[in-house]
Amino acid sequence: MSRYIQRYTDPERRNHWIVAISFVLAALSGLAVFHPSMYWLSNFFGGGPWTRILHPFLGLVMFLFFAITMVRFWHHNRLTANDKKWLSQWQDVVNNREHKLPESGRYNAGQKVMFWLMVVCMIVLLVTGVVFWRSVFGDLFPVGLIRLASLLHALAATVLIMGIIVHVYAAIWTKGSFRAMLRGTVSEAWAKKHHAAWYREKMTR
Repeated sequence: MSRYIQRYTDPERRNHWIVAISFVLAALSGLAVFHPSMYWLSNFFGGGPWTRILHPFLGLVMFLFFAITMVRFWHHNRLTANDKKWLSQWQDVVNNREHKLPESGRYNAGQKVMFWLMVVCMIVLLVTGVVFWRSVFGDLFPVGLIRLASLLHALAATVLIMGIIVHVYAAIWTKGSFRAMLRGTVSEAWAKKHHAAWYREKMTR
């Protein structure tokens, strides 16, 4: 019978799901006002005016709770020499030849790259969103800067949406990963296979 070890605490999982839910809502409301072909998404938020009102607040919730995650986990996501080697063996990664990859700590190199990509995108979204949040900040910024901020906001949002799609796919692809965020635990076999260095560290505490 498989034994299980804790990977995430209850507060960490709650924080993760708040970020995830607010991301989905912010993404849908943002897409609704981004292009006329997606305006129908505004029906989920009570129409166009309410979508425009709610979107920035949803973005703020997403950023604030992600900031908590960033503070908690940034030190686990520092890239090491092993991570660079892991990334250079991307063909082994996509072909599921994990036995050929360097051992991973709490997070592998792919997860670390995703973490820092999210950090950058979140900061860009926050800063640019403030610049063209006209109902709050009015005419504090020149039109040229507002246009640039709108472009950067859309680019960061696109990168983040694509990144999250990859993140979800990887969680489905790596069997047993969802349990970590649903129940907070993973099997010892899962830990040994995917994060051997982290598993040893847990067992020596």
